[in-house]
Amino acid sequence: MEKRSTDLEFYGNEWVSFLPFVVFLVLIVLTTFIWKSTSNGALWIPAFSALIIAFFFAKDKKLYAETIIKGMSSREAIIPIVCWIFAGVFATILRSSGLANGIAGVAASIGIKGTFFIIVSFIACAIFATATGTGFGTIATGMGVLYPAGIALGAHPALLAGAIISGGIFGDNVAPISDTTICSATSQGVDVPGVVKSRLKYAISAGIIVIIGILIIGSGYDGTISSQVAVEYNPKTLVMLIPVAITIMIAIKVGDIIVATTIGSVLAGATAVLAGLFNFIQIDPAANVAKEALIRVSGTGMDRTVDGVIYSGLFSMIQVIILALLLFGSIEIMRAGRGDIKLLNVLGKIARTAQGAEFVISAMIIILSGLMGLNAPAILAVGASFAKPLSQRYGISPYRTANLLDAQSNTFAYALPWTPAIIYTISFAKDSPIPLSATQVAPYVLYAYAMLAVMFVTIIFGIGRYDNMPKLKKKSNETA
Repeated sequence: MEKRSTDLEFYGNEWVSFLPFVVFLVLIVLTTFIWKSTSNGALWIPAFSALIIAFFFAKDKKLYAETIIKGMSSREAIIPIVCWIFAGVFATILRSSGLANGIAGVAASIGIKGTFFIIVSFIACAIFATATGTGFGTIATGMGVLYPAGIALGAHPALLAGAIISGGIFGDNVAPISDTTICSATSQGVDVPGVVKSRLKYAISAGIIVIIGILIIGSGYDGTISSQVAVEYNPKTLVMLIPVAITIMIAIKVGDIIVATTIGSVLAGATAVLAGLFNFIQIDPAANVAKEALIRVSGTGMDRTVDGVIYSGLFSMIQVIILALLLFGSIEIMRAGRGDIKLLNVLGKIARTAQGAEFVISAMIIILSGLMGLNAPAILAVGASFAKPLSQRYGISPYRTANLLDAQSNTFAYALPWTPAIIYTISFAKDSPIPLSATQVAPYVLYAYAMLAVMFVTIIFGIGRYDNMPKLKKKSNETA
């Protein structure tokens, strides 16, 4: 291999350039699995420590530092970060408006119960997650409202919790503003709308399997209805479905997430204010706020604090933004150290066909996301460096590769007992009439297993392998 002036050399060989990833994974297992923490520190410290430890193995320390900066400032790092900022505000406006309570309340008020309630819960969570692009936000709202109501309405507890998670995964998988959608698309250099359209066939197939599974499993549960619970909700919150629908249509049609979420945030904020769901601006010196506000000023003098729904949306993205920047530093170090070339040469011996390449890409993303319990960082680590050149070598459509990354990262990352999603879910059930354990919920995250089965079937039969190839060729000719 010819040496380049930008190559970063390590004591040892090119494989040492993977050290940041190795250290990161070891520490992630320690912080999230052994210490069972999903705090900022549990994610940031492993990523930062990985860069520090690898620093001492680099021969040229200055080039190592410059490489980190190059990775963090790259276009593929900045694009998803900017999208997350705008999407975070939009999602928080929807959550603060009480839309989830409205969807749940309507379902409960018309007498839906038992297994049928679980199906409605899955669909409601899928709709909400598709609108907001947040799996964890959907789990929080679903477990806070749908779970206690479902228990009282005779629903299978673990199956209901699994259905709520499954709805969150569905939205995380297909939402145009989801971090996984953004990461998978940008890592392969393709447009988000095209990716969403091409992956709907997989998501809908998995969703149908989930509903069938709920019917089969739920039919064998003889839970009794202890009481008829009326979920309290404000009917006005349902008006928020209007900006949701408009935003999704704009995102799919225009193909620019910042445009869609900018318009969506303005429409959602205006709709919520006009409907009286929260205030536009609220100044409260006593810091005793009764209702949410887009902009809130509390306290007096130099102790005044400016926050509110917009601030909450921005702040909610801090964790993933910092983690992404650190990971992109590690990715660039691996590239500069030519570790990606070493790995591709090894994988090339295993993946001798397009089908083999798809199996290898799937295995890498499933293992990485499953260990970390996080999907977007796994896509960031695998997408541009490993999956893109490997799929190019075997003529696989970048849309297909993006779909493999997204779909397969939304499987074990949500379903293994030690993952943040499961731990997060059972924490909401802890004080309910029927608390749950991680091992009870894990088998019922049906969407994760359905998607896993769907994707491996498509790999075997080559379904979607050449999605949008005519479109790509046309675009290439126009550029030329």
